[in-house]
Amino acid sequence: MSGSKGTKDGINFHTFSAVKRRKITEKQKNSLHISKPIMKIFNDPVHGHMELHPLLVKIIDTPQFQRLRHIKQLGGAYLVYPGASHNRFEHSLGVAYLAGCLGKILQDNQPELNVTDEDLLCVQIAGLCHDLGHGPFSHVFDGLVIPEAKKMKHSKGLPDDIPEKWKHEQMSVQMFDDIVKSLKDENEDVLKEYGLDDKDVTFIKELIEGAKTSEWSYEGRDEDKSFLYEIVANKQNGIDVDKWDYFARDCHHLGIRNSFDHQRLLKFARVCEVNGRKHICFRDKEADNVYDMFRTRYTLHRQAYQHKIGYIIENMLAEALVRADRDLHEGKPEDMLKISEAIKTADDYSKLTDEIFEQILSSTSGNLKDARDILNKIIRRKLPKFVGEAHLTENSISKEELTESWKAAVETYKPTDLTVSLNAEDFSVYVVDLDHGMKDKNPIDNVYFYSKRKPNEASPIKSYQLSSFLPKKFNEELVRVYYKNTDGNKEDLKKNVEEAEKCFQEWCKSKFAH
Repeated sequence: MSGSKGTKDGINFHTFSAVKRRKITEKQKNSLHISKPIMKIFNDPVHGHMELHPLLVKIIDTPQFQRLRHIKQLGGAYLVYPGASHNRFEHSLGVAYLAGCLGKILQDNQPELNVTDEDLLCVQIAGLCHDLGHGPFSHVFDGLVIPEAKKMKHSKGLPDDIPEKWKHEQMSVQMFDDIVKSLKDENEDVLKEYGLDDKDVTFIKELIEGAKTSEWSYEGRDEDKSFLYEIVANKQNGIDVDKWDYFARDCHHLGIRNSFDHQRLLKFARVCEVNGRKHICFRDKEADNVYDMFRTRYTLHRQAYQHKIGYIIENMLAEALVRADRDLHEGKPEDMLKISEAIKTADDYSKLTDEIFEQILSSTSGNLKDARDILNKIIRRKLPKFVGEAHLTENSISKEELTESWKAAVETYKPTDLTVSLNAEDFSVYVVDLDHGMKDKNPIDNVYFYSKRKPNEASPIKSYQLSSFLPKKFNEELVRVYYKNTDGNKEDLKKNVEEAEKCFQEWCKSKFAH
């Protein structure tokens, strides 16, 4: 025997038995001398100095991930809020960091959960890669452009090869697959080097896509680790680190006050078994803080994401991209992508960013003239004029019904200024949905809370434990009307908008008054 008493080959017996109890496996390199990987520090304006694992850094340094530097986090909101210049790149770093923070708290506070270092690494990678699939101007692409391109193809009898309800998460998974392949091409052991295998890759992709059904159908992890699926994309109640980062980050850049404290909620996160499945739960005294989270979401949508001017700009951006997409199918400029067809492969999609705005704008191609004209109007601020907004008193009034009702109101309206003649075709009507995250339901009903005396038992919060100031209704619909004929004399335009505003007020009194 060599070395000091109680050791064998330089390994302390007590250390050995402790390590053995932790079940060190071949996957963990089959070595007792596991050194902690050297983390890289990122200085972030929101979270401060963030430590990220070297494998995450390898992913960050791929073209697929660097592409996120060229996609605005808030799409068209940047054209309203000058400070909202942040990109999906820094948001993704923040989500990875917070995913690691939450996972580590659960690992340290509840060792019985058997959260492994590999689990933590997978959750962080999923947080890092969850937004890889965003297209130009973020949600403008999958929320407006793709559905409209699909409708356009259908109306023209063209082959419809766009998947039904295509979402950016699907492309995030494809892009992640592409990254894994490129890393393996460079070094086939890069994932194994950090203890990850094919099952872990499957787990990461499942985390990115989020929950599918109430039945357990996942292959990445067994049901006893169901709580891990709630860290990045929580379909149970919407409380996840993705929101925690973008609430803090967006408020910071927009200059909007954030009353929600995610750092405090982190400290009170705990896993409890509820209805036969393990969920991430929170201390009962944090119920008001949790509600502040949902309220912050509503506030951001009301003041920024669905801002009346940002909203119309995003619709114009979408229209420009759809027109470019339609025209590019035949005789397209060689240096331009077929926009909606780029979703077919990760390679094509990786070239599609906000830079398409400048590509269209600087193009001299005749078949991009319509798209170019729209973008020029955005730049010169020749936007449709906001006429008015009203809260709908009836649920689920369709946009089509409201449009017809508005047209009838315009046609029967008699302007006070006889030099003005309003044309119903000069207006656009939009319906905007606002909620706290779960449509008309109170999202806090799906959050489980534990008490100080019973930290392993959790249940929904009781109504008497919540503030009586909380709302009774958790969603609303707004109807907005814009005057889009902005060409011509400025004085005439001003008169037309003033008369349209009067018409709108009369319409609201007759249509929405109680």
